[in-house]
Amino acid sequence: MRFLLLLIVVLLVAFALWPRPAPPPVEETFIAPQLETIRKAEGVEQQYMDALERSEERIREDSGGG
Repeated sequence: MRFLLLLIVVLLVAFALWPRPAPPPVEETFIAPQLETIRKAEGVEQQYMDALERSEERIREDSGGG
């Protein structure tokens, strides 16, 4: 009985210390197409924010810098 208990404890310790494989990069998983879409949307958002900022600057210049 002690042998069985010792064997279980040793197996549990070995399982806890066993090296786990590194997870794959996100780009290699099933969610990769959604990530591409999100990155494209971020680029579009940045372009929109830049255009909005230029537009606001132009409005300030046209209104007299106020």
